[in-house]
Amino acid sequence: MKTALCHLLGIEYPIIQGGMMWVGTAELAAAVSSAGGLGIIGAGNSGPDWVREQIHLTRGWTDRPFGVNILMTSPAAGEVAAVVREEKVKVVTTGSGSPEAYVSRFKQAGIKVMAVVADASMARRMEKAGVDAVIAEGTEAAGEVGEMTTMVLVPRVVDSVSIPVVAAGGIGDGRGLAAALALGAQGVQVGTRFVCSEECIAHPRYKERIIQAQDGSTVITGQGQRRAVRSLSNRLTHEFQELEKAGASGEELALFSRDRTYLGLVEGNLDDGLLLSGQVAALIGEIKPVGAIINEMVTEAEAIISGLNRGGMGGG
Repeated sequence: MKTALCHLLGIEYPIIQGGMMWVGTAELAAAVSSAGGLGIIGAGNSGPDWVREQIHLTRGWTDRPFGVNILMTSPAAGEVAAVVREEKVKVVTTGSGSPEAYVSRFKQAGIKVMAVVADASMARRMEKAGVDAVIAEGTEAAGEVGEMTTMVLVPRVVDSVSIPVVAAGGIGDGRGLAAALALGAQGVQVGTRFVCSEECIAHPRYKERIIQAQDGSTVITGQGQRRAVRSLSNRLTHEFQELEKAGASGEELALFSRDRTYLGLVEGNLDDGLLLSGQVAALIGEIKPVGAIINEMVTEAEAIISGLNRGGMGGG
């Protein structure tokens, strides 16, 4: 199960935690790193002081490598980037835009940089900018998404760049890990599955809502505003879609959705909060410790790969 990504990041298994705002805290990041993956602190729109505190907490709970996810659209992105450099964090993942303005300074500080991409052209652009790896995130993922599915996006990106590719979107078990490796990826990014872990601080009602999810339980809103977001369907998403249909302005929609993520993920408001979730929610059946989730993913993937090598079907 050792891949180029493991050697690049100094981790045991090619499994990276998604950079999830509000719930990607030190508790979860430390648990993922301690279990052999790469834990990620999700900075979201938080300020530099909060990020510094989370870095210190994570270091107190694990001596393994971990990273920080920075949203390029955050008003505090520059300040957070400065904290990450000062604290000498090993890895940075980025989303919601291009990190080109920051890459050289991260590299000078000895920080590995991985950028989320939604198409092959952006992957090539990121390689040219000097990132160490790209995270090819399919539309099945939670949060902001593009249009291409993981099954098509990953091989497209793999064929387009020479740096390691991480597959993301719709991955939550060993079958997804094995499939990603078969598509040419060097590892996977997992988000929604780690929400339903014992160590994640997400509200129990939100976790239970993910576990109850079925086919079609997630929807995409904001496509007309060029900010497509996947979440669990609820009263908020229905009202948002109705506003979109009625021609509401971008300013009205932004006001409508402000602070709704915290309301849903942390406070557990299932009606009026934004419940970010990938389609993989339909495959999640229970809450487990992070260590058990990672061990099961790796064991299942190894069994599948071994079975395929023997000419059998494998499976879990």
